[in-house]
Amino acid sequence: MNERGFKRDTFMQPGVKMASQQQQPGGPMAQPGLQQPTSLQQQQQQQQQQLSQQQDFDPVHRFKMLIPQLKESLQNVMKIASLNLAHNTSLDNGISDTSVQRFDKSLEEFYALCDQLELCLRLAYECLSQSIDSAKHSPNLVPTATKPDTVQTESMSYAQYLNMIKSQISCAKDIHNALLECSKKIAGKGQPQGIM
Repeated sequence: MNERGFKRDTFMQPGVKMASQQQQPGGPMAQPGLQQPTSLQQQQQQQQQQLSQQQDFDPVHRFKMLIPQLKESLQNVMKIASLNLAHNTSLDNGISDTSVQRFDKSLEEFYALCDQLELCLRLAYECLSQSIDSAKHSPNLVPTATKPDTVQTESMSYAQYLNMIKSQISCAKDIHNALLECSKKIAGKGQPQGIM
């Protein structure tokens, strides 16, 4: 019996813990209703964050995200323009009307979104042209350790890739040297030859 006169055995059944014996939420066993995220859930959250970060840098995805904002901004520009036109008409008729929003600010916002869209399209075009040039000048892929599943039969080893890059560098140096020699010959022909 405890100090209140109750038998301890009647309240203590096997497998049942009293509130003072239950562990707090931060402990190894959480209380029912408070579920801790598992490692699988944490991995999924990290993957979603990485995907969203990659999409932020993707110019096509950013372009698609900006289109609804551009539509809304254009609607706002048209609305403010019509309100300003009605306001100016009422002022011309001698009727004093309330003030309206500034048209130039809404137009500036619209132009800013247009500029962002233009930059996204230019960046997407540059990415595409670099991808095409890469496929043209280095058609074989080099397998990476991070993506072993992308290994293809026509892929080259890293040593082969280095040799190809070295040959491209030497070719670029040869072209550079040939252009320098040609420019020296052209510059030499321009000088009078009688003076020495």
